[in-house]
Amino acid sequence: MGSRDRDLGFGVWDLAFSGVAQVFRPAVLVLASALLIVVSLAAQEPQKPSVAPATDYVVGPQDVLAITSYDQADLSGKFAVEADGTFSYPLIGRVKAGGLTLRQLEAQVKKQLKDDGYFRNPQITVAVETYKSQKIFVVGEVRNPGSYPLSGDMNLVEALARAGSTLPSASGEAVIVHAGDNASGPTLPTKDDADDVVRVNLRELESGVFSQNAALRNGDTIFVPRAQSVYVFGQVKNPGAYLLQQKNTSVLQALSLAGGVTDRGSTNRIRIVRIVNDEKKEISVKLGDIVLPGDTIIVAERFF
Repeated sequence: MGSRDRDLGFGVWDLAFSGVAQVFRPAVLVLASALLIVVSLAAQEPQKPSVAPATDYVVGPQDVLAITSYDQADLSGKFAVEADGTFSYPLIGRVKAGGLTLRQLEAQVKKQLKDDGYFRNPQITVAVETYKSQKIFVVGEVRNPGSYPLSGDMNLVEALARAGSTLPSASGEAVIVHAGDNASGPTLPTKDDADDVVRVNLRELESGVFSQNAALRNGDTIFVPRAQSVYVFGQVKNPGAYLLQQKNTSVLQALSLAGGVTDRGSTNRIRIVRIVNDEKKEISVKLGDIVLPGDTIIVAERFF
């Protein structure tokens, strides 16, 4: 092939490659943009707070354990912990599990198998197949209140999800009461147990503030209170009672719940009727002032 033919051939290939590049260039740019977005989100993703790992779960009665033996397959299986905190395991008989973490129990079974001369270096793992000995309580404004088994690393988000999530009438807060291992039922917060109470801002948690995603303990009660109301009357489009589902709600935000001020209303003539020490007080307010639960907001008619 002559140089002219080669030049012509390369020219054809150059044109073909250029055409293909033009066709696929938009797709390549889209793919590159997508990769940049993924990398950016990964860099910005908030770190999940550290919680107790599942290996620190303390075994108790009625838990079902899954033990896997890599030395002898017939030593693997599921074993229910009985009321006295023990279970029966092949070769070594009764094993005390109650009060031990999974790793402590794993070490104990390995030691017994080794001490009894069955294996030089037993290879087993212990996990929880079914959690039954520990539980938490979820009450208040949730779809399915009740008691739920506590898994090894259960947190607030998972507990609320198991309870079917919060109701529209829920406030923007969840209260966790650490009642201890002896709790037989839900424990509601009181002024005397302030040291054992954790208050979580659900709105911040929904916004991705994972530091609010508290780890749970055996016997905890999660209480989601009902949102309190504010009353809006006068020159607003939809007068009535409205739930305060976030803290520090301003007068302007409360008015927006009622559809806003009518054409006849005056934003400079707004007053709040508030009960203070069992006495009714009338307060002139501005749009940026904070309302309190139970307040009645009245928008007066403007002067013409």
